[in-house]
Amino acid sequence: MEYTILILLLPFLSFLILGLGGKWMSHRTAGLIGTVVLGAVTVLSYATAAIYFSSPRLADGTFETLMPYNFTWLPFTDKLSIDMGILLDPISVMMLIVISTVSFMVHIYSFGYMKGEVGFQRYYAFLSLFTMSMLGLVVATNIFQMYLFWELVGVSSYLLIGFYYTKPSAIAASKKAFIVTRFADLGFLIGILIYGYFAETYTFTPDQMALAKGGAAMLPLALGLMFIGGAGKSAMFPLHIWLPDAMEGPTPVSALIHAATMVVAGVYLVARMFPLFIEYAPSTLHIVAYVGAFTAFFAASIACVQTDIKRVLAFSTISQIGFMMVALGVCTASDPHEGGLGYMASMYHLFTHAMFKALLFLGAGSIIHAVHSNEMSAMGGLRKYMPITHITFLIACLAIAGIPPFTGFFSKDEILAACFQFSPVMGWIMTVIAAMTAFYMFRLYYGIFWGKENKELHAAHTPHESPLTMTFPLMFLAAVTVVGGWQFILPFGHFISSNGHAYDIHLDPTIAITSVVIAIIAIALATFIYAKEKQPVADALARRFRGLWTAAYHRFYIDEIYQYITHRIIFRRISTPIAWWDRHVVDGFFNFLAWSSNAGSDSIRTLQSGRIQQYALVFLLGVLALILILLL
Repeated sequence: MEYTILILLLPFLSFLILGLGGKWMSHRTAGLIGTVVLGAVTVLSYATAAIYFSSPRLADGTFETLMPYNFTWLPFTDKLSIDMGILLDPISVMMLIVISTVSFMVHIYSFGYMKGEVGFQRYYAFLSLFTMSMLGLVVATNIFQMYLFWELVGVSSYLLIGFYYTKPSAIAASKKAFIVTRFADLGFLIGILIYGYFAETYTFTPDQMALAKGGAAMLPLALGLMFIGGAGKSAMFPLHIWLPDAMEGPTPVSALIHAATMVVAGVYLVARMFPLFIEYAPSTLHIVAYVGAFTAFFAASIACVQTDIKRVLAFSTISQIGFMMVALGVCTASDPHEGGLGYMASMYHLFTHAMFKALLFLGAGSIIHAVHSNEMSAMGGLRKYMPITHITFLIACLAIAGIPPFTGFFSKDEILAACFQFSPVMGWIMTVIAAMTAFYMFRLYYGIFWGKENKELHAAHTPHESPLTMTFPLMFLAAVTVVGGWQFILPFGHFISSNGHAYDIHLDPTIAITSVVIAIIAIALATFIYAKEKQPVADALARRFRGLWTAAYHRFYIDEIYQYITHRIIFRRISTPIAWWDRHVVDGFFNFLAWSSNAGSDSIRTLQSGRIQQYALVFLLGVLALILILLL
């Protein structure tokens, strides 16, 4: 599979061409170059998956791990070096499919959505860079190579979130995303260095001799620090604050970030290091589960009251990423499949979520394109104006709510099964959060397509269906969302499994029936409250629980808490005194040294008069003084 290097080189080449020469191209030419290149990358990714998963398995039933490319980049010792290359195994090949598919759909969609935008060529250049960065991350052969592309993903997200660089809100959002994830990535880097030092390698399979000499004792710390980096990228609490503000970027960018690139990087990191977690740091893995569960509940609570449709979807993403983290975290070594159920469920949900969340965001973009607003108050009754967007959005809502036969039902059922296997308490907690998901998604659905129509706004600007360049990706992703869970079409469970072992998708009838019934009840409740033009029940609940509603609407004031800590405590109470000390004491001391040197120089400068007689006299007096000192 030597051709797989093209999967990275082609989007990088597209980035260079569009970045350096885009200003001399028309919008159509730039868009075609970016889209055709991503189409070629998608074809290569699908070919790689077809070849890889059709190849014979090893004697133990696992798939072979391939490295078409691997070379030493920076050698340190005989054992420790930083390599660069391409690694193909079940989860990396699956991620190639996810990233290339969603990115290709985003490229096509952007033709219509970004039409006429200033910086259109720059936009497509950044998309290519973003896609290449994430592709490089998932095929990395070692943790340090992953870290390099990890940081490149951060740079790409900064560029795309701040695409509208003349808007102060977009500038603030891009800086916020970059700074928050940089703090998290510091933990990731320290974890990598600890791992490399004690495991004597940066590969994903540590040296057993090094671990036997005591390195195993440091792995829980190293893996825990790496998870901090993953928590930052995947917006886990309390590092989630950047993701809702990232909506300031173009809506197709939001689809790419939320569905296939940045936010799933943390999940992929934990999955990539999963064998080490489960063998050497199971307690750390359980912390991952608890953080994921709290984040899922926290984000779902906020999503229930948001009125900006992109922010509802942003908090939905945070909650769904929490589900994936929980599935990985509830695995135990005592599991007969060695964590296979939770591991497979997490990766399966990553796949299905990428498709229906991309569909939701692109659908939101189609709606915003039609009404020129993100607020649900500007919508209502849009089903009669936008039939394709309406049907495809409904399919995505049913999928994320866990209604069969859509993909979200199968993957979420696997997660709930893993949670119940770990603990009934965890299982019921995640079931309740799944019900909250169904509720807020159909609150969003009814607010957009049913509810009270804003006739005054719609009279001034009649909503309309989007062009084919935007509706085709919606229809394609909707089709994947419908059939992606059917095993006879996509035998997903046969190849996404723990350590490459085959693990079949199965349904636990008790859990499946319970989760579906609860989801239907949640949808029925949302229908009763929000499917009408007037919503007296919602208004009464908002008045009755005004304090809770206001707190949730303002994201429980986490951003304000951060602002208070950074500005009032760190900047004023800590940084200001340190700045005073630096300015007056440190700078003052060195300024004194400079002043003393200048003053001393001024006082003795007359000694250099240029008169030979004076120099001879001084020389003679100096010699006599030295002789006198020696004699005495």
